[in-house]
Amino acid sequence: MSLTKTKMRTEISEIPVAVERLLTEGWSAIEAAAHAARAADPAFIVTVARGSSDHACTYLKYASELLAGLPVASIGPSVASIYKAQLKLRNVMCISVSQSGKSPDIVEMAKACERDGALTFALTNNPASPLASASAHTLDIHAGPELSVAATKTFLNSALAGILMLALWKKDDKLLAAIRALPEKLAQAAKLDWPEAREAIGSTRSLFTLGRGTTLAMSNEAALKFKETCQLHAESYSSAEVMHGPVSIVEDAFPVLGFAAGDAAEAAIAETADALSRKGARVFATTSALSKAAMLPHVRTGHPLLDPLPLIVSFYAMVEAFATSRGIDPDTPRHLNKVTETV
Repeated sequence: MSLTKTKMRTEISEIPVAVERLLTEGWSAIEAAAHAARAADPAFIVTVARGSSDHACTYLKYASELLAGLPVASIGPSVASIYKAQLKLRNVMCISVSQSGKSPDIVEMAKACERDGALTFALTNNPASPLASASAHTLDIHAGPELSVAATKTFLNSALAGILMLALWKKDDKLLAAIRALPEKLAQAAKLDWPEAREAIGSTRSLFTLGRGTTLAMSNEAALKFKETCQLHAESYSSAEVMHGPVSIVEDAFPVLGFAAGDAAEAAIAETADALSRKGARVFATTSALSKAAMLPHVRTGHPLLDPLPLIVSFYAMVEAFATSRGIDPDTPRHLNKVTETV
């Protein structure tokens, strides 16, 4: 762990408490939203978000498609804010995600979805925000104040609020039981900061992150965090796509970080990790199904749909420690503000 107590490190440590608060104080509102979604019986779901919030939507996309059989598509906010287009959204559910709830383009797109016939939901850390006002249902993620520019607990609680709604909607008792046990699992995950991966990255300027299915969202989030907290170029790929061109830039000691859950995609991610390792890359992955790449310690939740969540918590601990080891303050990334209000 880093010696400097950054705001980011403090907020990573607060994740289990923030999750417990969401499950305690937010459960009834999420249950009401799930009831509304069940009554509406939408044909599909659309999401509206940017940055880390959009990565939470990628996680919810796979969770919805695997758990509820409902396809999910992301709508670019510019469709409404810049292009002023109308969409055919009857019998559609719209989920907009924004920790601040203030970005004008997200709010404009949520309003347009409501206008065009969608049943609208806002996932936000600010229930008094314009996004909440623009949506029929608001899910307060109850993350508490987040002062570091780098989103951590707001990302985790956004993803959890969404999958809790899905679990309540589908009345999935096994998933609900695993969700209730999640705070303890996340506390365990926050104690892992992957020094072996940090050492392998070293002074490199570029790396890959990998995922597949629900863990692709964590790979996307990890690549973003490397850029914003470490000024390090990182590209996220599905393990199914990295061998279709991107592999060409892999050379000896090229760092690769793979996110695998205990699900049907685990073997495929392990296979790709081993293949990249045989090409000379320094590959680390959160699975024991490896023959060549190195396994990272990880926490499993007892439910494959939740396994990605402790993985990103351990990653947050790792990237915070790596940033501070390079003399970079992850709380104040250059050129960035906490709230980015895109038109």
